[in-house]
Amino acid sequence: MSTALLRMGIRGRRLIQFRFCSSLTTRQNSYYEHYDSGTRNLIDEFTTYCYQRNLERAMKTLNVMQRGKVFADSITYSELIKCCIASRAIAHGKRIHKHVFSGGYEPKSFLINNLLNMYVKFGLLDEAQALFDEMPERNVVAWTTMISAYAADSELKDKALEFLTLMVRDGVIPNMYTFSSVLRACQGPGILRQIHCSIIKVGLESDVYVRSSLIDAYSRWGESDNALCVFNEMVTGDLVVWNSIIGGFAQNCDGDTALCLYKQMKGAGFVTDQSTLTSVLGACTGLALLELGRQVHVHVLKYDHDLILNNALLDMYCKCGSLDDASCIFTHMDEKDVISWSTMIMGMAQNGFSRKALDLFEEMKDSGIKPNYITILGVLFACSHAGFVEDGQYHFRSMKKLFGINPGREHYGCMVDLLGRAGKLDEAVKLIHEMECEPDAVTWRALLGACRVHREMDLAAYAANKIIKHDPYDAGTYTLLSNIYAKSQRWQEASMVRNAMKNKGIKKEPGCSWIEVNKCIHTFIVGENSHPQISNIIRELKQIIWGLKEVGYVPDTDFVMQDLEGEQMEDSLQYHSEKLAIVFGIMSLSSGQTIRIRKNLRICGDCHVFAKLLAKMESRSIVIRDPIRYHHFQDGFCSCGDYW
Repeated sequence: MSTALLRMGIRGRRLIQFRFCSSLTTRQNSYYEHYDSGTRNLIDEFTTYCYQRNLERAMKTLNVMQRGKVFADSITYSELIKCCIASRAIAHGKRIHKHVFSGGYEPKSFLINNLLNMYVKFGLLDEAQALFDEMPERNVVAWTTMISAYAADSELKDKALEFLTLMVRDGVIPNMYTFSSVLRACQGPGILRQIHCSIIKVGLESDVYVRSSLIDAYSRWGESDNALCVFNEMVTGDLVVWNSIIGGFAQNCDGDTALCLYKQMKGAGFVTDQSTLTSVLGACTGLALLELGRQVHVHVLKYDHDLILNNALLDMYCKCGSLDDASCIFTHMDEKDVISWSTMIMGMAQNGFSRKALDLFEEMKDSGIKPNYITILGVLFACSHAGFVEDGQYHFRSMKKLFGINPGREHYGCMVDLLGRAGKLDEAVKLIHEMECEPDAVTWRALLGACRVHREMDLAAYAANKIIKHDPYDAGTYTLLSNIYAKSQRWQEASMVRNAMKNKGIKKEPGCSWIEVNKCIHTFIVGENSHPQISNIIRELKQIIWGLKEVGYVPDTDFVMQDLEGEQMEDSLQYHSEKLAIVFGIMSLSSGQTIRIRKNLRICGDCHVFAKLLAKMESRSIVIRDPIRYHHFQDGFCSCGDYW
């Protein structure tokens, strides 16, 4: 840059600063008429520092003003408060509060609201409440600020609802931001409907953000019909509302509906944005729709450097069992945060590649990214699903010391699972009793699962009773306890458990498996023959079983959970839903395609052996995702190493 141009730039900046200060002086003249010229200069200096966001100089000048009982106008103080918020300068903010309420100064309502907002942003809700209580006039902004603060606090959501009632009694009409905030605090569909009625009464039901918040709230509480009803009442379409309904169904309700709505949105001419694509990827993740996820990936390419979308892609590929695709995305990401690393570590662990997960954890630490709660959970998950007892104990003991992370119930659950699977049941029970937090049903289920593996009947009954105290109608616990008894051929005890289920009206969830073929989801439910090709599938399954028996397959009747004999026991194993889905995949997909199954219950030992042998006989890759983990079958082996 030439010297002449540089001088012009300097003169230009000085001219702008002069005009800025002049405009401030003009605005403040009437306010400062009673001050002498020296005091006016002090105030002008203070005002300039505030607008320049020079916090330290502004506060030094404020000290001088405080001693002389000199005050600026409310707008200037508001600018200084913004600076405090940006710098997280809590002490400075409190000094400003003290200053503007001293010496007879009467701050404007918007200045008090800014102080209120400052305390909320700092998480100082007690200070915010105290200031709110002292306010001579509480307008809609003040009420909404407090409601929003309490709604965002998981332990104080009831306070947000209480404040809404007080606000209306005080004669202040809630606005769109009030309702958008309070809808996050709803603790059940009943209260949600009441607030919906209030929204209609004040005429805000058509507001885009209120409608969007209503859809989110109804979806969160599983009220899919009401969410769709709110959505369908739209007079004109809006991208925000489309994203809300798709995101709500993807996260909380039926993923199929989310994908249908996505297609409707595209058909209506809307251009998808990052929010839409993140939600759709979430739906694909929940339904394990790899092929559809790959199609969405094409649309993500235009947002190639978007960290949130890349993390969503990682999650989708990991949970659809495609680690190669996930690793490719991860390797080429320009930016990786703790979520990226944690997703890959957990993905490796869930898919049976525990040693790779632990190696990746070491790479993460070397990269300078600090692990969080979820990262350590993924590490412990990897240890528990591979039997790495010493590794797991080391990471569990060191998580607080090295990273400042207190073990939570999920971490304890992984350790109980790890110790239990390794046969260290006494240590697992001891750890449960040493937990800093109250053990929940999930923790006891981990112990119950270990009892199933090692056939510890008495301890299984003990764990089951603990679970039932937390969740008296948990069908899975009754079923697992019944299965443990049945596995040991203690049919009388198994029958007693099943009778207890019947008397309480508890029904066992039937085994169900899903497979995607040609962009269509095919569902198989044990005991049902509703699939249009079921006759051909069963015929093919019987032929496959005969072929597998020739290479050593023997149906494992230990997994028959009812008192049957001989061929009846083998027949009941044939029609497990995953077997039907696998056979349909062999019939429908070309020889090079991987067969990917998602199921609602854990895979049984017999189906596990069946899948291993069939993968070898057919030279196929078979991936089965159950609620706990993923099994990759190839060449007669499973990625879990038969440890699940």
